[in-house]
Amino acid sequence: MHNRVSTDTAGTSGGDHPNTLWVVGPKGERLTREDLPAPGLRWTSVRKAVVVAAVGGGLISLAETLETYNLTIEEFASWQRCVDRFGMRGLRATYSQRYREKIERELRLDFGWLETPRD
Repeated sequence: MHNRVSTDTAGTSGGDHPNTLWVVGPKGERLTREDLPAPGLRWTSVRKAVVVAAVGGGLISLAETLETYNLTIEEFASWQRCVDRFGMRGLRATYSQRYREKIERELRLDFGWLETPRD
């Protein structure tokens, strides 16, 4: 899902792949480090998807992402799972509960977790 485009020319992004100048974004656009959301902005599904694409493509390292945006590894991993399974729409707040319930249902079936959730 995440495409990395590298070049051997001068200039680096400073991410995991030092020659990565741009990656393909969630809408198929070209993303550079300048396109990353500024820290402190309200998170939208598009901004989350941009960060997931940037990390997946090596534009920015996971460690730098966690520090820059004050995220936990669990929070970032949940964004990544949503994008991988459901696309950008999986990051929308209105859909997150539906997807969470679907994933929990699948886990119960896949791993034999047939107990009903406790209230």
